[in-house]
Parts: sequence; structure tokens; C-alpha cells
Amino acid sequence: MLLEAPHAPGAEPRPRAPLYTPEQRERRDATRWTLVQGVLAPVQFLAFAISLVLVLRTLATGAGAEAAAISVVVKTGLLYAIMVTGAIWEKVVFGRYLFAKAFFWEDVFSMLVLALHTAYLWALFSGALATNQQLWLALAAYAAYVVNAGQFVLKLRAARLDEKRAREAAAPDARLEARAA
Repeated sequence: MLLEAPHAPGAEPRPRAPLYTPEQRERRDATRWTLVQGVLAPVQFLAFAISLVLVLRTLATGAGAEAAAISVVVKTGLLYAIMVTGAIWEKVVFGRYLFAKAFFWEDVFSMLVLALHTAYLWALFSGALATNQQLWLALAAYAAYVVNAGQFVLKLRAARLDEKRAREAAAPDARLEARAA
């Protein structure tokens, strides 16, 4: 379960530490880079979805190889943009450009995603692989991207659950203060 750390049988489950400290949450909410990430992520996903269709069509029919290649290049450009701005966001919120404790494994897997997308660009521009091989490499990059995107969606969900728990925990205090006034 996402909210609980592993525990010994018969022992009470321990809730996991919140994703953000109050100071980090404040920095996250105050920085423009949060909005940039919030815009780039769905744009990148849309580019991925369109490109996936084009790549699969080319693999199935042999038609549209140029459109498929352009779509992978666009998707890769968006990936680079979200990685650079994400590193800046991580620096603002957590004080380091990459591999902050809260996003360590997401960043590790992001490196694989970047490597596969970059390998695709190398194969495309160097001609080192045939078109079908390039497209299979793009699909491998896309599979890694889907896993990585899933990691980030789970982190977003965890952050929202943390904030809900914090509001619920603060609610009784607010009611007590209102009664005392």
C-alpha cells in the first residue's frame, strides 16, 4: 500500500514520511517551475500518444517513416525540456538539481529514459540503424517513458494524499481554536 511502510506481522503499520516538508511544499507552490512542469507533462504525453500511433503505423505498414521520425524527435525535444525544467524545479524545491531523496528513483529511471531517447536520435542522425530498428528503439524508449510517467503520477497522488492527511489533522485543531475564541 502506498501510504504504509513495510512492517512486522502483528505490528501497527507506520505511515510513510510525507513527500514534502512544509517548507518544501511552500517552495513548490511558490515557484513558476511547478506550473511549467504541469504544462509540459501533458503536452509531452500528447506528443507521445501521437508519436506512438505514427511509429506503430510505420512498423505495421511501412508508410509514414518520415512523420514517425519527426514525431519521435518532437517527443524527445519535449522530454529534454521537461528534464531541464524539472531539474531546476527540483533545485528550487529540494536544493539539488537531481536525485533528491523524494524523487531519487524517478530520477534514476529518467536517466534510462533519456539514454534511450538520445540513442534514438543518434541512430536517426547517424544512420547507424535501419528505419525499423530505429522505430523499435523508439518503442523501447517509449516503454521506459510510460514506466517513468507512472512513477511521477504515483508521486503526485502521494503528495495529494499527504496534503489531504495534513488538512484532516489540522481540522480538529482549527475547531478547538474556534471554540476557545
